Amino acid sequence: MEYIKLIGILIIVVGFILKFDVLATVLIAGIVTGLVSGMDFTYILSVLGESFVNNRLMSIFLIIFPVIAIIERYGLKERAAYLIGKIKNASAGKVLSIYMVVRTIAAALNVRIGGHVQFVRPLILPMSEAAGEVYKNEKLTEDEVESLKGQAAAVDNFANFFAQNCFPAASGVVLIQGTLSMYQEVTLSSIATTAIPIAIITVIITIIQVLLYDRKLKKAGGK
Repeated sequence: MEYIKLIGILIIVVGFILKFDVLATVLIAGIVTGLVSGMDFTYILSVLGESFVNNRLMSIFLIIFPVIAIIERYGLKERAAYLIGKIKNASAGKVLSIYMVVRTIAAALNVRIGGHVQFVRPLILPMSEAAGEVYKNEKLTEDEVESLKGQAAAVDNFANFFAQNCFPAASGVVLIQGTLSMYQEVTLSSIATTAIPIAIITVIITIIQVLLYDRKLKKAGGK
């Protein structure tokens, strides 16, 4: 009856369907799976504890949420939007272009300053929205705001994805070297150097994209 060892999957599915506590459901599934597999209860707890300690860094992202709550509570988002709105000739495309350049340089140097949750949502998006309203000279529509959210998220993704491999010691570069080394000798620096032109091209294309979005907003405001 080897299939009985898959009971943990059933417990997780049922728990999620019934909307039970996620952590409790997963823990129960792990313990039950261990018991039906003939493992000692003390050993199961030892394995769970060891796994938690070995992967404790994965839970650091939870610290982000209180920080975002504090930002929202004290109005940093509104203040950033207000200041951007006071700048003449400001536009959403210009704000996103600046962020694209800064985010790309930071990613190339392996400095983590961005991210959707900790940077784009509370700061870059409100600033872009305020600048877009200045440029359009009227409030953005719901569809325009949703489109701007996509633009802001895309800028962060493009900068991080294409620039992170410019840093020789980045995990992605190490993975590429490990894979290519099975066929030919390559160095970390050569891989990083190859990624630099790609990052530059990405910056140029992204800036053109967001500036074209500016034109689209301007036309909408002129109707």
